[in-house]
Amino acid sequence: MRRNETRGRLGRFDLINPVLDKEIKLRMRSPRTMWTLFFYLLAIGFLAFVAIYLTQELSGRNGAAFNPEQSKMLFYFLTMAQLGLVAFMAPGLTAGVISGEREKQTLNLLLTTQQSSATIIISKLLSSLSFMVLIVLSTIPIYSMVFLYGGISPKQLVLVFLFYLFIMLTLGSIGIFFSTLLKRTMLSVISTYGVTLFIFAGTAMLYFVMLSITTNYYYSQPAGSGSTYNWVGHIIAMNPVAALMSILEPSLSDQVFMVHRNAGPVRGEAPMPLWLEFMLAYTIISAIALWIAVRKLRPVSRRRR
Repeated sequence: MRRNETRGRLGRFDLINPVLDKEIKLRMRSPRTMWTLFFYLLAIGFLAFVAIYLTQELSGRNGAAFNPEQSKMLFYFLTMAQLGLVAFMAPGLTAGVISGEREKQTLNLLLTTQQSSATIIISKLLSSLSFMVLIVLSTIPIYSMVFLYGGISPKQLVLVFLFYLFIMLTLGSIGIFFSTLLKRTMLSVISTYGVTLFIFAGTAMLYFVMLSITTNYYYSQPAGSGSTYNWVGHIIAMNPVAALMSILEPSLSDQVFMVHRNAGPVRGEAPMPLWLEFMLAYTIISAIALWIAVRKLRPVSRRRR
């Protein structure tokens, strides 16, 4: 009894388990999955070919060769489009996995199985994000067209796709968190998208507001007061777009950490790259969200003295 009770509260995660197996089969074997993947690749491939055609037409009128900077802009466009897709789909795929089971009155049946809470939560998370991973990885051949014209290193491409996987897990963990705590799927979806909107737009707005405040404060000080380190760069490090741009443009990490000196604001030196600080911070947030979801999945009985 004690062993089952302990395993029921936190438990252990089995990589091969019935929950993960059933969820992946239901998501991957439906015709809708195939057609969704087909039309998405068709759309993003069409955009890529149109962008390549336009850049070649603009650069080829005077007999000039293809500019690698234009290839870099194409890569940036595809990268940000993929990030927007992940930000739009990942919360919706995970925000209703637990609350949906509760609304269908199947959660109690799931809890009576031998699967632990951690196994159920992580299996639901991985199975929900498996389709997103398939979509993102299937676009690698489209990205490979950029390498025909140069301007992009393979290291950047690998880091970009690893960043995609990380942001999926982060947003998915937040979705699982709200889906476990809230009773209604609609409330869970709204809360998850609200947090996602703050992560993408709220952190950027907060950065510019604090940057304006600190800059005005510096210029209000008397001349010759020395240099001031601009700490607001840590705020924009919480923004996924800025973190992804720091992978594409490493100099961005130093630009957001400006140092105010007597001659005015100049580019400072970042304590670490923005993408690294982003991943460290959100790894802790995701771990806490999953831990709370595991703890709150099952009703905890009061211990007798």
